[in-house]
Amino acid sequence: MAKVKPFRGVRPPKDMITEVASRPYDVLNSEEARKEADGNPKSLYHIIKPEIDFEPGTDEHDPKVYDKAVENFNAFQQNGWLVQDDKEHYYIYAQTMDGRTQYGIVVAANVDDYMNERIKKHELTRRDKEEDRMKHVRCNNANIEPVFFAFPDNPALEEVIKTVTKNDPEYDFTAEDGFGHHFWVIDDPEMIKTVTEEFEKIPYLYIADGHHRTAAAALVGNEKAKANPNHTGDEEYNYFLAVAFPASHLKIIDYNRVVKDLNGLTPAEFLKKIEENFIVEPKGTEIYHPDRLHNFSLYLDGQWYSLTAREGRYNDADPIGVLDVTISSDLILRDILGIHDLRSDKRIDFVGGIRGLEELKRRVDSGEMKMALALYPVSMDQLMNIADTGNIMPPKTTWFEPKLRSGLVIHKLED
Repeated sequence: MAKVKPFRGVRPPKDMITEVASRPYDVLNSEEARKEADGNPKSLYHIIKPEIDFEPGTDEHDPKVYDKAVENFNAFQQNGWLVQDDKEHYYIYAQTMDGRTQYGIVVAANVDDYMNERIKKHELTRRDKEEDRMKHVRCNNANIEPVFFAFPDNPALEEVIKTVTKNDPEYDFTAEDGFGHHFWVIDDPEMIKTVTEEFEKIPYLYIADGHHRTAAAALVGNEKAKANPNHTGDEEYNYFLAVAFPASHLKIIDYNRVVKDLNGLTPAEFLKKIEENFIVEPKGTEIYHPDRLHNFSLYLDGQWYSLTAREGRYNDADPIGVLDVTISSDLILRDILGIHDLRSDKRIDFVGGIRGLEELKRRVDSGEMKMALALYPVSMDQLMNIADTGNIMPPKTTWFEPKLRSGLVIHKLED
């Protein structure tokens, strides 16, 4: 059963939220962060990407960069740009994109739940990326940025969300990308009790986005537990910062592929090979979006094509085999184009659906890429099924949008 607790959040005063809040550390590079934080000493980038306070080109893994994160985190608190709540709370964090709003509950999630796989993952993590974020958590003794969880729908928690969000939000702003962010504090003791008790009825939480941050946060908490001879399990370091969304609130968007060459084939030869496993329908020059599972969109030589996988070419009973990313990786990228490792092959690149299929067309028309392949998005049911069966998603399968904004609330590992 999922164990969560309220916590004394560290967060900006209401009138500073737009100055402090930032995009997550891993969606932009150092120069982009430097540009976004220019002229704004309150930007959270000074804590989560502190290399921006050094000369351009400074290695973000240099020890002095981590030291700067600590210095800046302390300064933010001393300056009153981040203030710790007097009491333990849960919080509601909602995001609006394209007229649709999803509501999550901000909790302190349990380290043991991650170690014992009650917090389920669907992606592999890289140790070097884990270690970078572990250093950041260790040196600040805090989870500066939240991780993104999903949970099976729960009527009582849905009622809490509805009740709390009838009130005016503590924070309410639209970021420069046009996405809305709304934040409420849950301070009613009975409601806080309800949240804790209802999560205890939920067997598993699912990592939607942020596998490396989740691993790093949990592993640091586990380190602290092992290092403390008087460890009880109730210490604040046994928990880490998460925003948990009911699964029905979330929508995974497509994650598409662009490829530099046709592996020596002419376009006509390539299409002929595709016809062995797919029904190919020309769609002309107007952008074509895949409209169902096992339907793909191909852009080649200025033309769009609908590709529908033929019966018997995939296994709907296999949680991995049923995925369109598996079908396309095996039958097109591997068997026809000779691309075997999506993580390392330089002939392929990936484009999040948030950028639209226009971006696929642009990259092919420019001559940078030879063809593009758009996929129908994975569903939350598929994601949870893969996690439940202990399977791992193929690389570059899921894209969640909007991303969680960082800096709305922080969790300290010592209260």
